[in-house]
Amino acid sequence: MEKYLFFYLKTGGGHLAPAKAVAEKIKTESKKDVEILLIDGLAESNTFVKTAIEDGYKNAINKAAWTYEFLYALHKIPAVSRFTASLVSQFVKPSIEKQILETKPKKIVVFHFFLIKPIFEIIKENKLETPVITVVTDPYTAHPLWFLQNNQNYVVFSDSLKEKCIERGINRKNLQVFPFVLDSKFSHNISDFEKLRIRMDLGFEFNSKIILIIGGGEGMPRGKKILKNIIAKNMDAEIAIVCGKNLKLYAQAMKLKTQYRLKNLKVYGFVDFVHSLICISDVVITKCGASTFMEILMMGKVPVINNYIWEQEKGNMEFVCDRKMGILEKSTKRLPDVLHRLITDNEFYNTLSNNIKNGTFSNGVGPVSDYIVNFQ
Repeated sequence: MEKYLFFYLKTGGGHLAPAKAVAEKIKTESKKDVEILLIDGLAESNTFVKTAIEDGYKNAINKAAWTYEFLYALHKIPAVSRFTASLVSQFVKPSIEKQILETKPKKIVVFHFFLIKPIFEIIKENKLETPVITVVTDPYTAHPLWFLQNNQNYVVFSDSLKEKCIERGINRKNLQVFPFVLDSKFSHNISDFEKLRIRMDLGFEFNSKIILIIGGGEGMPRGKKILKNIIAKNMDAEIAIVCGKNLKLYAQAMKLKTQYRLKNLKVYGFVDFVHSLICISDVVITKCGASTFMEILMMGKVPVINNYIWEQEKGNMEFVCDRKMGILEKSTKRLPDVLHRLITDNEFYNTLSNNIKNGTFSNGVGPVSDYIVNFQ
């Protein structure tokens, strides 16, 4: 049996989600006898370092995004990127090396830029011939740390990013472009009958408009303000908010539901039926994380972007807005007016919806899985 190691970090869901989707696809459909081990690169690292990287990212994104954006800009300086990569490598390298030498994998796939340097050093120092594939999980504006080492075999998710890589001096032969990777369930739209069944199972009215608020695993930034302003608008729609692992937001949303006795509000924590919620929704308020915004578009739903990380998610936002597939509205006060227009102005809504349908989106999980299995 061949063994593949998929390395990721828990800094947002955008790195783990593609890894899990590809692993599941290979497991269920590959003709080869393959075992895939999903490895958290920080699992056996120093607790302080693990907390600093994982919690530092979460806190920066949810409480002080400007700090992350500042660090992102700072890492455009090559010397800063090299220093950070070396520093993190010191802490994660021992456990990763142990995993690689004990497992003796047939292939290694990297889903986070912090793990590139230690893995390539381990390969070189131990004189291994194990092929390594780097999956760049940022589709349009990728973090500079992905590209400190040019002699990698890259999987990227847009032609525009491929061209940027070539400008950096990366050989085009080392760049493979595929559609963005999502869970296989996002490969197909579901029937109207199935949507009705989901509505009934989740307790929604069979013919209501549904506004979904979702921002990824850590919940929607400024979720309480967004929800409170929507409630005040008193629109003819049902509202669902997914708080993820954000317990504070969940408590705030439940308090609003109780305080205003809202029968049209459903509050969820961390759930495994995001696909179902997106499928039955009409409008989705979101931040512009790669996996979430692509899931919304794949299901043909109209995204309203209230938040995005400069510059990492800027390309995602521009992709949606330049093609008139959704709306950017960063003001929580003006957001309800945008939503009201979307659920009452059919011509306006259908224009955006048709632009999404004409985008001919496809799920890259199959092609990427095949590429990894057949890679030599």
